Amino acid sequence: MQTVKKYLLGGISLFFEPLRRNGAFFVFMYALGMACSWLDYSSSHYDPLYAELFIDVYALCVVLALLPGRIRVWARRVLYFCLYAVAFIDLYCLAKFDSTLTPTMLMLVGETDPREAGEFLSTFLDPSLAATPVGWLLLLCFVHIVFTLRHKLWRAFRLPHIKLPTLRWRQDKEGAVAGALVIAVLFWAWPKCAVNKQAVAKIMSVPTLGDIERLLSIRGHAVMYEPVYRLAFSMRSNNLANQQVSTLLKASSKVAVDSCKFTTPRIVLIIGESFGRHHSQLYGYRMPTTPRQRRLMRHGELIRFDDVVTPFNLTSYVFKNVLSMHVIGQKGEWCDYPLFPQIFRKAGYHVTFITNQFLPKAQEEVYDFSGGFFLNEPTLSEQEFDTRNSSLHTFDEGLLDDYASLKSEDTEHNLTIIHLLGQHVTYRDRFPSDRRKFTKDSYTTFRPELNDKQRAVLADYDNAVLYNDSIVTAIVKFFSKQDAVVIYMPDHGEECYEENRGFFCRLHSARVDYKLAQYEFEIPFWIYGSRIFRQRHSDLWHRIIAARHRRFMTDALPYLLIHLAGIYTPLYHPQYDILSPQYDEKRPRLLKNSVDYDKLCP
Repeated sequence: MQTVKKYLLGGISLFFEPLRRNGAFFVFMYALGMACSWLDYSSSHYDPLYAELFIDVYALCVVLALLPGRIRVWARRVLYFCLYAVAFIDLYCLAKFDSTLTPTMLMLVGETDPREAGEFLSTFLDPSLAATPVGWLLLLCFVHIVFTLRHKLWRAFRLPHIKLPTLRWRQDKEGAVAGALVIAVLFWAWPKCAVNKQAVAKIMSVPTLGDIERLLSIRGHAVMYEPVYRLAFSMRSNNLANQQVSTLLKASSKVAVDSCKFTTPRIVLIIGESFGRHHSQLYGYRMPTTPRQRRLMRHGELIRFDDVVTPFNLTSYVFKNVLSMHVIGQKGEWCDYPLFPQIFRKAGYHVTFITNQFLPKAQEEVYDFSGGFFLNEPTLSEQEFDTRNSSLHTFDEGLLDDYASLKSEDTEHNLTIIHLLGQHVTYRDRFPSDRRKFTKDSYTTFRPELNDKQRAVLADYDNAVLYNDSIVTAIVKFFSKQDAVVIYMPDHGEECYEENRGFFCRLHSARVDYKLAQYEFEIPFWIYGSRIFRQRHSDLWHRIIAARHRRFMTDALPYLLIHLAGIYTPLYHPQYDILSPQYDEKRPRLLKNSVDYDKLCP
């Protein structure tokens, strides 16, 4: 019986052994983790912090405890250096760029030359950093160093020796009590963080950057709560992005153009954001959200297409599939095919890209990184575009100034792509306060089932749509005196308390049913032709008019643009061109690459 008790107590005490062998490591690395979380003012506090941090640091102690003593000492030193270094870099980025480590930050570091790296290191030594979160980390590091060297410092300053009480751990008593406490903490901590651990493991193992973005769009997604996790996530994201860039570079080397008639010398593509057609007055919405577009349509200058859907309800997915010559249903992925701007450049068009979203910035979310990494990669950007803007704006009217400053670089034949921030959440931030027309009181009789807060959100969204109307028609005005055609399409739709569905934005993880397809995939789509264009290309204009009732999905947009330009290339397939007599209107319009939209319709 005594032997059984001895072995039982000994087994329990083993749970404390990793902490006994690595006591200082556990204390200071736990303190480092808490400090990094507390000092990160850019994000909300992570609720399971203390539990998950205990699991993480304890797991490191277990690994260290299994190593031979001499190797363990050096392994701890390596871990100290790496974890402190990553924490310093993370909080330095927060202090200097108002952002912790992100995939974009890591991408920018990869593009840094030696001179810029030297400047970075010199600013890192700036004494003013002591007044930032980095200063607190320096203090923790200083305390750690003093503790580690305490015996040498004691002797160096010849301080009187004070014998501290020591506790002799015995496996059959104190060790078992300590081990039982560790077991209790583990039982408390693991359920709190198990879901996040599984989510992190899943997001770090998916094969594409799009899969990462999809997982991050789901409620309860992985939380990279510590700098080392953010670094690992950023490295993984950049690695996946680089794989797709390499594939795209191979595809771009195969671009061939036989000839070009330059049928339309000025082609403008406006890509909006988060705009479902059910909030457009052009499509029967009862609120006057698009009066200027409606006026253009009444005058016969704007042709509204009435059966257009987007293949995805995520911006980055849409951008990749709209810019690529790949269409849903073809073999391979979007990056296995070249992007249409390169075809236009090779044909002789001057290509301008003006965006209010896809410019690299330190605090960029993974969604914007995923949507813009292939546009910002230097080699691909040079292949695709002649001219780009260099700054983002609070409101989309800033893009009008960007174009005004860049239009002097235009040539005889031009393709201009303008990417708006549109109605991207938060809606109240998408229009100037003095441009507010709708208020919650505007919907009292129209939407009586909504409460005041919901009606206020709805008013903000419709005000953003109305402001967007002013922006797109201002862009149209730029080209109204030229031989020009302007195409408008948003990336995807948006829900805003539709039919008492009780939410706004989008349901990324939901099964695609008809209502979801109706509000998040059905989008406004129109083509404007200037007076000169309509006169000089009357046949083409009548083909546009005749196509307005055809079924269409925006992944095939490049083929429409190539038709308008009169480009002859082996990459063109008439069955995807909505203006072609050979257009295949029966092609399945697969939403999220899985659900046939036309089979959902009642």
